[in-house]
Amino acid sequence: MAQQRMLKFVSVSKEMPEKREANVRAQDFNEIYREFALAKAEEQAGRCSQCGVPYCQSHCPLHNNIPDWLRMTAEGRLQEAYELSQSTNTFPEICGRICPQDRLCEGNCVIEQSGHGTVTIGAIEKFITDTAFDNGWVKAIRPARERSESVGIIGAGPGGLAAADALRRAGVQVTVYDRYDRAGGLMTYGIPGFKLEKDVVMDRIRQLEDGGVEFVLNCNVGEDITFDAIHGKHDAVVIATGVYKSRDLGGPNAGATGIVRAIDYLTASNRKSFGDDVPEFDSGELDASGKRVVVIGGGDTAMDCVRTAIRQGAQSVKCLYRRDRANMPGSQREVANAEEEGVEFVWLTAPKGFAASGAVEGVMVEKMRLGAPDATGRQAPEVIEGADYLEEADLVIKALGFEPEDLPKLWGVDDLTVTRWGTIRADFGTHATSLPGVFAVGDIVRGASLVVWAIRDGREAAESVLDYLSGAEAVAAE
Repeated sequence: MAQQRMLKFVSVSKEMPEKREANVRAQDFNEIYREFALAKAEEQAGRCSQCGVPYCQSHCPLHNNIPDWLRMTAEGRLQEAYELSQSTNTFPEICGRICPQDRLCEGNCVIEQSGHGTVTIGAIEKFITDTAFDNGWVKAIRPARERSESVGIIGAGPGGLAAADALRRAGVQVTVYDRYDRAGGLMTYGIPGFKLEKDVVMDRIRQLEDGGVEFVLNCNVGEDITFDAIHGKHDAVVIATGVYKSRDLGGPNAGATGIVRAIDYLTASNRKSFGDDVPEFDSGELDASGKRVVVIGGGDTAMDCVRTAIRQGAQSVKCLYRRDRANMPGSQREVANAEEEGVEFVWLTAPKGFAASGAVEGVMVEKMRLGAPDATGRQAPEVIEGADYLEEADLVIKALGFEPEDLPKLWGVDDLTVTRWGTIRADFGTHATSLPGVFAVGDIVRGASLVVWAIRDGREAAESVLDYLSGAEAVAAE
């Protein structure tokens, strides 16, 4: 009788890959989780209950066929597991590392709901594709036949790269334009190495280059090349710029030296990890070493900032958030990791200004309480009068989220319709914009969101582009 490989959740406990000790991992930017060994990956994959209605799959934006590749892993069929995983997800090794599984697949796992502890889906997804790279199973794209049509993609983040991958597999000629000197977008310069080591991203970009995707880097659309030139050169265009404009803070002394944007801070740190010359870091402006650091915000970007500051040798690191722990938008797993590494969270606090004499000296803080629910159903924070205090700081990092740049103005394209939030208006199904042959994906349509949603958008848009190139009429956004 064949050994029962699945439904082991009753006898086998949930285990994550070993996590490096906090005092050790806080000294470097390497990933904090070690790799599963094959036997452990098989064992943990075998905990899957193979339920008839897989909520893990339905709560994944890409609808990854999770139960089947878990079964293949449990049976030692890793190459098949990789091929199945890759069929629905362009970058499973990246999603396995940075997706908030606790809010998506793992958070909706049936055995998690029954109290047995979720299947460690993300760690197994990462293991499968890392093994595929190690064994040479990840091949360069080789289309069955080449097509003459070309597509220009503006933005080399996850949405643009996912579209590029799908279009090249169909034989389309693809050129990706990006303002930075390396492709990858926020995966390269926004997300720290302790969550996503940079060679993982670079390996995937090399695979795209080897498959015939052309990258035009250090290319700022609207300055180095016009949008009309790109539109005229290609048969279709995909806009995947992301959102990079930081939300700002007002109040007294808001412009003081030492108050910086999260994107600038994280980009400087990531550039140093590549060995780049970064004057703003070397001068100390974007280096937390020896400083009292205060990060304002409660999302995943704030978590990236506080954990980066710890690794840079900050004297102290505090995170101010206007709601409580239960109501913060960031991953609870990330909050726990940050606390282990020495970050102090100061809940129910908000800045009202800054103390400064040239350089910032502290944050003027209002204490809050949670009142009646707002329009989203979350309890709205209210100021507690007379409870203000000063939080001393030498470096303040604003991690308040991102907004879209004014692309029609920057690019001189008045006919590109945007929403009242400044995001590009695109059809929900086809991703077509108000301009013929122009599609838009990812954060520039959704607002700041997850990498996995950008990948889904890019893959869907590629299908619409192929229909458009074949003569089908795409539904334009109104």
